Amino acid sequence: MKNNNALDEIKKGVTEIISEEGLNKKLALKRPLRVKYGIDPTTANIHIGHMVPVKKMRQMQNMGHIGVVIIGDYTAQIGDPTGLDRSRPSLTKEQVINNAAEYMSQLYTVLDKRKTEVHWQSEWFEKMEIANLIKLLGKFTVAQIMTHETFRMRYEKGQPLSIHELLYPIFQAYDSVMVKADIELGATEQKFNILLGREMQRKYSQEPQAAILFPILIGTDGINKMSKSLNNYIAVYDSPKEKYGKIMSIRDDLIMNYFELATDISVAKLDEIKSALANSKKNPMDVKKHLAREILKTFHDEKEIKEAEEYFMKVCSRRERPEETEELQINSGKIWIVKLLIDTKMAKTSGEARRLIRGGGVCIDGNKVVDETLDIQIKKEFLLKAGKRKFVKIKPNILAR
Repeated sequence: MKNNNALDEIKKGVTEIISEEGLNKKLALKRPLRVKYGIDPTTANIHIGHMVPVKKMRQMQNMGHIGVVIIGDYTAQIGDPTGLDRSRPSLTKEQVINNAAEYMSQLYTVLDKRKTEVHWQSEWFEKMEIANLIKLLGKFTVAQIMTHETFRMRYEKGQPLSIHELLYPIFQAYDSVMVKADIELGATEQKFNILLGREMQRKYSQEPQAAILFPILIGTDGINKMSKSLNNYIAVYDSPKEKYGKIMSIRDDLIMNYFELATDISVAKLDEIKSALANSKKNPMDVKKHLAREILKTFHDEKEIKEAEEYFMKVCSRRERPEETEELQINSGKIWIVKLLIDTKMAKTSGEARRLIRGGGVCIDGNKVVDETLDIQIKKEFLLKAGKRKFVKIKPNILAR
């Protein structure tokens, strides 16, 4: 693959490359590049947002490069503070080891095991004497580390900031030296740490790694980044049916975000889908079905995908409603989904309504509702479904004042 073509493929779904010129020079080298991605196994499960850079690593493995996965058994015990206004709880070594085993089994659903190196930070940090650690820390000033946005904000707000947290970006940067990384992959929120890795490599007389940064995959709530703590994620370990249903529940304006970051569709095909959506040539629900199929192809076989499609159509499709469906007229305007469920007697209390939504049991015209704060615009007829067999056809009362 020629350099220009390779670069175009690499740039798909990428926010920023630092530097593009440097990456081009690396691609021109007649050797496999070492593509680094670090993971902190803070939990046993990962979601498709975590897999965005992993899919890029696999793409580069297909080009002949080497994927280098760093298991952050030291940084995981510190806790990455990125984006948090507090310290993350530290993990025990045993927890990290157990989580890492689960992590790798999930990463290998995407990565080519034959072209993947796995390194633990303990390979070098466990052997590091205190004198060498002091020497390492001396390569950066406190002022440099405090330009990290999270550190600065917490310090300015008078929030706790432990000294050991300041070591996190230095440890991650040193990993790049130890594995001689040519490229490091990460989300935009990792930019500070990855750029520090470039600077660390210069201090050790290595050619600095190129940084490939990715946007955040928005969660199924349509507001926040995908996160296990916010329960707005699609897990790698989710069943095909669960994945399919969650994908079908996302907001229409997130379709392209998911296509670009969570699928292997070509740039040309992405442009076609974007154009069709913009010109209303495609029903968004049909496009989401295509999206769900593309994402599931990464993790499941054709039989499982087909079963997930059929299951979704069975439990959340207008065509599967009972022939006799109650019809209710609701005053035109806006109504909170929880109130709508109570008013239609599909839930007795707001607590029951919220539980139905959280459990994925509420659909509007076949689209699963995941946001319990959602306001519904009563402008046209739609089918409301709650649980397995409760259906109500909602009609706007246009005569109401």
